[in-house]
Amino acid sequence: MSHLFRQSTKSLPLQLILIVPFVLQIAVAVSLVGYLSLKNSQQAVNELANRLFYKTATIVNQHLDSYLSVPHKIIQMNADAIQMGVLDVTQKDKIGHYFWKQMQAYDLSYIGYGLTTGEGAGAARYDGKTTVIDEWTAQLPNNTRTYATDALGNRTQLLALSDYDLLNQSWYVDPLKAGKPIWSQIYIWDNPISPFITLSAGRPIYDSNQTLLGMTGADIHLLKLSDFLAHSNPSQSGVILVVERNGLLIAISDGTKPYKQVDGLTKRIAAREVANPLVQTLSQKIESYYPNGFNSIQETTRLEFIIQKKKYLVYLTPWTEKNGLDWVVVISIPEQEFMGKINANNRITALLCLGAVIVAIALGIFTSQWIAHPLRKLNRASQAMASGNLEQSVETSPIFEVQALSRSFNTMAEQLQNYFLALQQTNLDLEHRVEERTLDLKNTLEELQRTQEQIVQSEKMSSLGQLVAGVAHEINNPVNFIHGNITHLDTYTQDLIKILQLYQNLYSPPAPEIAELSEDIELDFIVEDLPKMLSSIQIGTERIRKIVLSLRNFARMDESPVKDVNLHEGLNNTVMLLVHRLKSNDELSPPINLIKDYGELPKVECYAGQINQVFMNVISNAIDAIEERYDSQRENGLIPDGGTIKIKTYLTEEEMINISIIDNGKGVDKALINQVFNPFFTTKPVGKGTGLGLSISYSIVQKHGGTILVDSELNQGTQITILIPQKIKSPVKT
Repeated sequence: MSHLFRQSTKSLPLQLILIVPFVLQIAVAVSLVGYLSLKNSQQAVNELANRLFYKTATIVNQHLDSYLSVPHKIIQMNADAIQMGVLDVTQKDKIGHYFWKQMQAYDLSYIGYGLTTGEGAGAARYDGKTTVIDEWTAQLPNNTRTYATDALGNRTQLLALSDYDLLNQSWYVDPLKAGKPIWSQIYIWDNPISPFITLSAGRPIYDSNQTLLGMTGADIHLLKLSDFLAHSNPSQSGVILVVERNGLLIAISDGTKPYKQVDGLTKRIAAREVANPLVQTLSQKIESYYPNGFNSIQETTRLEFIIQKKKYLVYLTPWTEKNGLDWVVVISIPEQEFMGKINANNRITALLCLGAVIVAIALGIFTSQWIAHPLRKLNRASQAMASGNLEQSVETSPIFEVQALSRSFNTMAEQLQNYFLALQQTNLDLEHRVEERTLDLKNTLEELQRTQEQIVQSEKMSSLGQLVAGVAHEINNPVNFIHGNITHLDTYTQDLIKILQLYQNLYSPPAPEIAELSEDIELDFIVEDLPKMLSSIQIGTERIRKIVLSLRNFARMDESPVKDVNLHEGLNNTVMLLVHRLKSNDELSPPINLIKDYGELPKVECYAGQINQVFMNVISNAIDAIEERYDSQRENGLIPDGGTIKIKTYLTEEEMINISIIDNGKGVDKALINQVFNPFFTTKPVGKGTGLGLSISYSIVQKHGGTILVDSELNQGTQITILIPQKIKSPVKT
């Protein structure tokens, strides 16, 4: 058989040998490409659908988290303000105006409070746009007054009188029964323009003695969720739903209203009752798929349904909220939106593959004929020469390579050897060039990484500076107002005390009613304590002014980037901002003694904000090291000792500014000192450090043409020395 096969192979014509494998290879390759293209297309569709579903669900869930967190934040803020006495529930006009201002800042339907006495007040948008103020008493009828307001929240006119029994309202009763913040049931709020689907957040309120006063609430307009879903829907033919576990519709992306009118009353509807046939069928299939309907959906699930002869991909994800909300987000997109272009491309690919096979056959026939013809001539000439006819010539062949094959082989071999040697040398040169280029790229990448870290940190410090400067400015105005008026208040108080004492001297003994009242209110104590109280207030405001000044000086947002500054001022401002960490508030934190050993320093040209950042990083690290040593001593049963941080400054003989910050903290192992300036290297426990502080500080000091040194010993302490010139120089090369 082997002999016959060899004979058969030898007898096959060259043209057939060239055509058949070529065509088979093309056909197999084209078929394989088509098959893989189809499979990859389907896989790509699944991956694209999953990414799209995940992105859309994430956007919807994040919006729900954000939108529905506002009411509870508002009522918590109001409850805290009432408990601290900032808001007086007995002053309905002031608290109503306060709620009006909150309504301008937040997109809510209602903010208010109700007392156990049946009284209350609030601000509302009954028409969805205009804010009005309500207040009511406990005495029916006509116990509720609704006032129109101007652009500043001042009441302009009485709009209506109505009856309102607070003690029978669920938004008031339910939070008091629960004794904690809760959500109400979703309810319809009818008004002349358009019904609202409303969700109310409520929580009990107490006074400073933990006595129950009533509750405070805030309502949110759920129809706006439908607008957001319509904006977030990635599909023109698909739909996004938010439903409760009982199947009632909360929001929908197709513009359908989640309610209906029945006998003149507005009622909510289930998802299966929506007018959109797609939504109806989708809801029915989901409830049929799960034994308990939407209650069975406990984790994110992807399903596929055939609806209206189309295949729909459905993504179900539960959404819960800590105060009791438990909803389901449904996202449905027809598969045709993903597969339409892919199917068209597959058809085009099939046609192109068929065309490629036909062209390949034609090219194979032409090419094989063109190659085989001169080779047949060469074969006949070779056979003739083998027969002894040496007069054969094939110089007239149209293929030059065949004509020159014999006489160019040796030359080609010699040239190939030369090319091989040259190629070896070229490879060696190329390897050297690649190594050099790799080293350059590595250095460039490290520099880029350091620059990127510096830019990120600079942006963070810039944003922090803007925030600090803004907060300092906002605090400064009221503090200056209070501080400026304390002197007058003290003078007025002293005058009133003098008049009171004069009355006591001239009209002694006083009338029985005055004597009794003086004893009840402890008048003598008030006269003695009031000046002390004013003195304490004055000391407190002076302290606040110093802190605000330190914040503004530390931020330096209003100064040019480079200027001559007093480094001692920057150090003092930094210490002022960290003074809360130097004091021991409990036995878990050590008392830290700060020693300032300042020398005479000239003003230094520098980037003030960046130098302050270096001081902040180094001093914060020193405090962290002292706290770590303190914790270690306590854990080992030792009596922990206090911490000491010494800041020493002086001008060196080389006209360099020396700032040394010395602590008696945990210290660093000598073997690790060379790594402390590497990005992301830290000796702190996991979660307490990023490893960027000293790295960025090192870059900032280098930028000023200076250097930073570390000398440390484990369990003995650390000294960090910062050396910078009086004028900015080119960075020191290391």
